[in-house]
Amino acid sequence: MNTTLILIIVAVIIVLLVISSYNRLVRFRNNRENAFADIDVQLKLRSDLIPNLVNAVKGYATHEQETLTRVVNARNQTVAAASIDDKIAADNALTSALSGLRVTLEAYPDLKASQNFLQLQTELSDVENKLAAARRFFNSATREYNNRVQIFPSNIIASMFNFKREVMYDLGADQRATLEVAPEVKF
Repeated sequence: MNTTLILIIVAVIIVLLVISSYNRLVRFRNNRENAFADIDVQLKLRSDLIPNLVNAVKGYATHEQETLTRVVNARNQTVAAASIDDKIAADNALTSALSGLRVTLEAYPDLKASQNFLQLQTELSDVENKLAAARRFFNSATREYNNRVQIFPSNIIASMFNFKREVMYDLGADQRATLEVAPEVKF
């Protein structure tokens, strides 16, 4: 009878540990998804600002159509992306296109002095800062989730219930290559 009772107690403890570990994994996964929802909100704000920015630039930079087209196409890809991985890739393309637009704008001092353009640029800068903060939070949530998925003994539960390691939000190859080049300072 004592052996049976001990086996029942051990079995109950194991079941409780499995349930606890599973619930912790679900909380971490949901926290990661919530963190990406914050990024999604900022991406939506940025996507809403871009048509206004492009229209403001069009009047000054009519011959820079290729740059404007890249920005609009990248923005449309961002809006159309469905999965987290697709949204990360589309956002990296949009960020790259926006940096090309910033370089183009340097050639138009009158545009940089326009009040509407300055307001749009300030709003876009604010959204970019919020987006950077949301990305950091997302990566933190992803790291915590991945740690839980990979650390023993929760990795056993994770593999049993098909929890898998998720990707971090990173710059992408294009931007990483750009950042590896030292900036040129001109006076």
